[in-house]
Formats: sequence, C-alpha cells, structure tokens
Amino acid sequence: MKALFKVLLCTACLLAGSAYAAVSRDDASALAQKKTNGGRVMSVEKFVEGDKNLWRVKVLTGTGEVRAVFVDEATGKVY
Repeated sequence: MKALFKVLLCTACLLAGSAYAAVSRDDASALAQKKTNGGRVMSVEKFVEGDKNLWRVKVLTGTGEVRAVFVDEATGKVY
C-alpha cells in the first residue's frame, strides 16, 4: 500500500510540474537574442495581455535599434 501511495504521489508531482512548465526569464532573453540575431538584452519584464502572460524583452540590435520582443511564458512563442 505504501509503495502504491509513493507511485501515485510521484506521478502527481510530475503532472503538476509539467502544468507549470514555463519559459524562464533567461529562456526569454535567449529567444529574443536569437530573434534579433544576437542583439544585446537591455531589460526583461513580465507583461500581461488578455489571458496571456508574456515576457517583454527590450533588445539593442547590432544596427543600434531598440526592439521589444514578446515571448509567451507558457509556450515560448516569440512575437
């Protein structure tokens, strides 16, 4: 019985962990740098638009342009 409880508890922890799998601040920075061909990250902030939690990453591009790149915290999709 104890073994079954441990298995169920471990399974519940794994499922809960995957539900909260989110893109971290560092992941968002890396994705924004990739999107801007290696730009320099100036700031990273959480941003909410409707029902989506986004990271707003301000990047200084190689041409001197400041771009705001948005990264969906749940999916990693870059806008």
